[in-house]
Amino acid sequence: MPMRAAKSLRISHVGLRGVVGSGMTAAHVIDFASAFGTFLESRAPVVIGRDPRLSGAMVREGVIAALQATGHDVVDLGLVSTPVIQHTIRRLDAAGGISIGASHNTADWNALKFFGARGTYLSTAEAGELLDIYHLHKFDFVPWNKTGALRELDGAIDDYLDELAAVYDLEAIKGLKVLVDCSNGTSSLLLRRMNERFGFSFILINARLQGAVFAHEPSTTAGVVAMQLAPLMTTVGADAGFLFDVDSDRVAMATEEGTPVSEELVLPLLADWVLPRVPGRLIIANLSSTALLEEIAQRYGAKVIRIPVGRHTATDALASYREEQIAIAGEGTGAVMMPQFRFVYDGIASMLGVLSMMVERKAKLSEILAGYPRYSILKGQVPISSPRIPALLMGLQERYADGRANVVDGLRMDWPDRWFHVRVSQTEPLVRVIAEQRGDPPRELFEELMEQVRRFA
Repeated sequence: MPMRAAKSLRISHVGLRGVVGSGMTAAHVIDFASAFGTFLESRAPVVIGRDPRLSGAMVREGVIAALQATGHDVVDLGLVSTPVIQHTIRRLDAAGGISIGASHNTADWNALKFFGARGTYLSTAEAGELLDIYHLHKFDFVPWNKTGALRELDGAIDDYLDELAAVYDLEAIKGLKVLVDCSNGTSSLLLRRMNERFGFSFILINARLQGAVFAHEPSTTAGVVAMQLAPLMTTVGADAGFLFDVDSDRVAMATEEGTPVSEELVLPLLADWVLPRVPGRLIIANLSSTALLEEIAQRYGAKVIRIPVGRHTATDALASYREEQIAIAGEGTGAVMMPQFRFVYDGIASMLGVLSMMVERKAKLSEILAGYPRYSILKGQVPISSPRIPALLMGLQERYADGRANVVDGLRMDWPDRWFHVRVSQTEPLVRVIAEQRGDPPRELFEELMEQVRRFA
């Protein structure tokens, strides 16, 4: 495979992701979907849906053909968010599902994300089995007279909203004025329908579905929030602002004052709201997430379980504990699993949780956030062009030997008031560098790390 194509294609436990054409091709799509159809033991239908990316129509055709060829009926939800697909898998007792969409990546990327029978991301073992089937190219195609059927299903969004309405007091939060940046993605479909059904008055920007050019990078970061959402907050007099990625499983925030909020604060904020309400005392979070979580956990006698980055590892962790033990789970990207919807990263549910917290505490978002100790986090990334990553990590561990090392996912080093994490991304050809400190940003440490990584990567 040419080097350029290899850089724009990622095949891993996360699934298939790449730049369509130069990296991810129709052949990759058909083979991966064929592997998934072979992997599924149940002959129940498979649920699919997609985001509005221009390549989504092409990818959809390949996915449907492969699933039908492996004997599965296909239920197509059309343009929907990933959480809607997961909820529908459960509701239909489906064999599993595939979400077609690349979340926070730019419009030239696309991806396949795979779910099991409970609407969960695949575990590490399951993802490994799927990869083995894909690489061995041993697919269980059925005879011509046993191929699956295709059914298009309307109403999945309303069914999903019914489930949200059963959990949240929507009437109580209707009085808040909320500004939302939809990033030209699926959240616009959900929020427009919420306005129609429940009488909300969400003010939506970048709400037109776009397949080729998004209004801005669809990442849920404070930097992206600062571009368009935050400057409009005081102009429209909004009580809170939210920004979603294209498939609505991640969310970022802005305060009523127009201040962008670090994506790292979404999980601690919701943990602070959830912990007094549920019996569970465990917070599942990856190694790259803020240390503020430990302080929130301490307030409620809870514990943070740190895991490697990756949704398959989160699935492993969630399966390791009884449901009532877990309070909340999530990442420092604005992706959070609320306890009422276990195993589903859902930005809309997270937004409703934040709004509910504001109403219950009769406090502005800025006031709630001001009640937490200040942590400053810096994030960077360096493109990979070298196989010398193990040597890089060993060198960093030796250089910072006075810290406590964790090597289960790249290298994380901890000190009493700061930490860093250096790891290879599973979704993009990058080395990610994160450093956090209580108080002021750890700029000197961060710059040292970035320089070291650039020398190797």
